[in-house]
Amino acid sequence: MNKRMNLQRAYSAILAVLLVSGVGVQDVFGQKSDRAGTAGAYELLIPSTGRNVALGNNTTSGLSTMNGLEALYANPAGLAVNTGTAAMFSRMSYVADIGVNYFGIAQNFGSNNIAFTITNWDFGDIPEQTEIAPQVSNVTWTASYLTAGLSFARQLTDRISAGATVKAVNESIADAKATAIAFDAGMTYVVGETGLRMGVALKNIGNEIQFQGDGLIRSVLLTDQEVGSVNNGLAIESEAVQLPSLLNFGVAYTRSLGAQGSVSFLGNFRSNSFDQDQFSGGVELGFQDLVYVRGGYQLQSDSDLTFFQGATFGAGLNANLGSSRFTVDYAYVPTDFFDAVQVITASVVL
Repeated sequence: MNKRMNLQRAYSAILAVLLVSGVGVQDVFGQKSDRAGTAGAYELLIPSTGRNVALGNNTTSGLSTMNGLEALYANPAGLAVNTGTAAMFSRMSYVADIGVNYFGIAQNFGSNNIAFTITNWDFGDIPEQTEIAPQVSNVTWTASYLTAGLSFARQLTDRISAGATVKAVNESIADAKATAIAFDAGMTYVVGETGLRMGVALKNIGNEIQFQGDGLIRSVLLTDQEVGSVNNGLAIESEAVQLPSLLNFGVAYTRSLGAQGSVSFLGNFRSNSFDQDQFSGGVELGFQDLVYVRGGYQLQSDSDLTFFQGATFGAGLNANLGSSRFTVDYAYVPTDFFDAVQVITASVVL
């Protein structure tokens, strides 16, 4: 008993150190507006599942009723809430006719959970325009972003969980490709039976990403060559850029409304290394664990730097059949200039 209590205190101390240390890393992960737009693989910053999007990406602390495959996006420790075999598929209609598909599977092994996820961005066929032929032609090219992740989470005590994710990032544009390896790590802490949860996560730590390939080769005639000489194939060297690392702090409070349902309040602070810092909040109302209504809002110091209006909305339906749980979630995000972002997610836990 004493050993268990000492272990609990130790993990609580570790979590407290992580939370407090966030103030000390402000110089590294704080707001750096002069570096905005200079990182690569910005798709790593965009959630693609219904509940996450509807709540305004406020799920660093996780929720006890959340599917682990969805919770691990904001914090890999959230995967620890999974209690069986889980599968999830999500489709997001992003701005400018961009489609995003997300698929994940997870398996519980007692106190441990593992998961495999894959996210694919589809940009469709884009008319080709070159320096030599800038007019729009019938020739097209395509781009694709693919991120595959392997996650592990462990329930350390009845209150503390920890997790990590390793992600392989691949971007391809025409005949040029770029790859990188990124890591996420985090912890969550449940404050007894109070309904309060806290979480901290460090995301997108990895090597630089750089485009290479035949698409960067240009046929040119050097200035010192004689007229009539054969053109030379010269490669344009793209610049290697860092991944958009960030530090997330989140808190959630869930209060039971009796047999009728529950209400959850969520808050999050995101310290970005290549963008403005963000404060955000969300609310979820549950009715008899059957119907959920959600909303969120993200605050930024300069709203002119984004085409999102800040507000997010959504709803969800649950069906519990024996020990199995089936869920469908929907999210709606209004934007300026573009059609609204919409997400539909279906999941099952067996």
